[in-house]
This record gives sequence, C-alpha cells and structure tokens, in this order.
Amino acid sequence: MTARIYKPAKTAMQSGTAKTKEWMLELRARTPRGIEPLMGWTSSGDMRQQVQLRFDTLEEAIAYCERHGIAYQVSEHKPSAPRAMSYADNFAANRRDPWTH
Repeated sequence: MTARIYKPAKTAMQSGTAKTKEWMLELRARTPRGIEPLMGWTSSGDMRQQVQLRFDTLEEAIAYCERHGIAYQVSEHKPSAPRAMSYADNFAANRRDPWTH
C-alpha cells in the first residue's frame, strides 16, 4: 500500500485560497477499478482509496506514514503567482474589448 502526499489546488469555482493550505494524504488502490457490466459504472472492492487525511504540515504527514509503515510519495506543489490588476484597468482606453453596456 502506498500513499500520496500533496497540497490540493484550488477549484475552478474558488477565488480564494481556502482548503489549499493543508497537506492531503491519499491511499492508492491496490487493485484497479473495473466497469460493472450491468450499468457501466466504475467500481472497486478496495475501500482504502476513499481514505483522505488532512495534516497541517508536510512533516506531520510523513511522520504518520512512517509511524504506520506506509510507503509514501510526496508531490511538491507549485505556488501560483498572484495577478495584479487595478480597478482602473477595466476602463482603460487601450482595452482589448471595448467597455459598453
């Protein structure tokens, strides 16, 4: 059983940075998912893939894996660069699209 430790990215519907500061630990499935012949849904008999643990720091997540004998892989995150835009840019004369009502 292996685990993946990562920082989640913000969702497309999210403008702030909520739920992106904690580290997530997800256990990987031992068996691949299969397709049920009747309905065509994907299914799996491995319930470990539903486990998601949150940690405040990367060191806490690594310590948890080492304490319980779980092999882990850390996925480093790339911090996003903030876009600076002023309110006056909405009304600039050299705008790409003209501003009209």
